[in-house]
Amino acid sequence: MTGVRAVLLVGVLCAAMLAPTSFANADADLWDDLRVEDGVVLLFRHALAPGGGDPADFDVADCSTQRNLSSAGRAQAREMGRQLQTENIDVRRVLSSSWCRSRETAELMDLGPVRSMMRFGSVFTAPSAVSARREKRAMRTIARHAKRDGVLVIVGHQANIIDLTGIAPASGEGIAVRYRGGRELEILGRVPAPDLR
Repeated sequence: MTGVRAVLLVGVLCAAMLAPTSFANADADLWDDLRVEDGVVLLFRHALAPGGGDPADFDVADCSTQRNLSSAGRAQAREMGRQLQTENIDVRRVLSSSWCRSRETAELMDLGPVRSMMRFGSVFTAPSAVSARREKRAMRTIARHAKRDGVLVIVGHQANIIDLTGIAPASGEGIAVRYRGGRELEILGRVPAPDLR
């Protein structure tokens, strides 16, 4: 992990600890964009999974070695999906990180079949070459959706979303984007994490 990313993530974690625990609904304009605009991608951070990073014995193929969703996280994931269904969002595809907490979030959202892909795997402690490769491939996936109908949902990790958008989402929060060419994404808005209180 680069020094810049480490400093940024420390700042983000401190801000998150001080942030209020309730979340407002996304504004009406964003819901309208998600319903009528082409090429929209929702980048969701996985639901609540206590701790940070992954254990030293982490194995992407073995959920027992990973940081996983808590019971509150599983409830949050269901609400994330219910929120999109309530707003009549036309989700065409659901992709996720291969990490268990992201894949489980995507499955519990219940928006359709989930395809997990290593390109969305956490870059929190990844070497810079791995991070750059995953970011490039993630951007390519987003670009392919640019002219398509409906919404592409991608469930991944905070560090990856920071790299793509400069925004640090809370657990369960979504960032709506549209590809604009090259390495440029237009930020359309934020879908707040469900309030579990």
